[in-house]
Amino acid sequence: MFLALRELAFAKGRFSLMGAVIALIAILTVLLSGLSSGLVNDGVSGLKAMPVSAFAFDEGTKTDNAFSRSIIEEEQVTAWRDQPGITAATPMGSSMMNATTDEGTQVDVAFFGVEPDSFLSPEVSEGNSLGPVEGIVVSETLRDEGVELGTVLTLERIDSELTVVGFTEGQATFGHVDIAYSPLSTWQLIAAGQAAPGAPTSEDIAALDFNYSSVVALQYADDQTVDLGAGDAAANTTTMSLTESFNASPGYQAETMTLEMIQVFLYAICALVVGAFFSVWTIQRKQEIAVLRAIGAPVRYLLRDGLGQAALLLVIFTAVGIGLGVGMGTAMPDGMPFALEAGPIAAAATLTIVLGLVGAAVSILRITRVDPLTALGGNR
Repeated sequence: MFLALRELAFAKGRFSLMGAVIALIAILTVLLSGLSSGLVNDGVSGLKAMPVSAFAFDEGTKTDNAFSRSIIEEEQVTAWRDQPGITAATPMGSSMMNATTDEGTQVDVAFFGVEPDSFLSPEVSEGNSLGPVEGIVVSETLRDEGVELGTVLTLERIDSELTVVGFTEGQATFGHVDIAYSPLSTWQLIAAGQAAPGAPTSEDIAALDFNYSSVVALQYADDQTVDLGAGDAAANTTTMSLTESFNASPGYQAETMTLEMIQVFLYAICALVVGAFFSVWTIQRKQEIAVLRAIGAPVRYLLRDGLGQAALLLVIFTAVGIGLGVGMGTAMPDGMPFALEAGPIAAAATLTIVLGLVGAAVSILRITRVDPLTALGGNR
């Protein structure tokens, strides 16, 4: 590393300029990873928080926005409960609703109907769990809209009144909309179009003849082998794992694929920029490399020295860029779906360094083609 350190000290301007480019790329990777994590959380944090192994949709349902398209009958739920290896199978209703608080604030909610005594019933950070037919548990993030315990949400067009009895632990959103959990029977009453203006009552539920839901939530042990294909055949459904079901959330797949493509191009740009810099740097010091070759410096030493120089540059300025990116991320406005998570940031930093080294290694291989006779004027 003696030669590499001397060159870094001698050409401070050039290496500082290159380092600034690497730092800017690192800043962009942090911001993109934070935006990607934020969009994922804003799109499917409610699903991620559920202790679900898989979701079963009605057979033939179009996969995009499948939670709202699918219609499940009670017989299909029963068929899944009878499948070997299934620990629990419970219906869940899903629909998007517009509502108004009792203070006149308009809010959008993803309306999830679940059985209060099932594994889908959300954990609460404040208030009570699901129970009363008119009670709902809402996402913690709805507090930003002025929603509090006891707030009444009036569903638009049908004027059904639902009272907030609890808040979830942390963010619970679906399709970038805050989730409101209600008893499944309440969701069925509203989905059937039989909800009268005002708060739903037990008498309304007793008179309801509507046994449909949107999906079947399945739970089974991680080490349990379950024949999902056989279950689908018996219940006429299409099953997706929890992670696969994220793509059934509105806009999820398009958003994540767009950001992933941008990140791929950014990493490719990093490799090309670093490779181009060290290629030009190697050409400019061709004479010096020839002298070192002529006095006996092995190619392996020169390659190691050049790669060490690139690694030092990448590690230092990537760390600087990551630090600046994290600082910028903490200053993002609350309304932006942005989340700084250690895992994605570490992965972004590692890829920046590794791909930068790949680009540098390819360009530094030019050293092996430098003829020692060049130092003696053999090229004239």
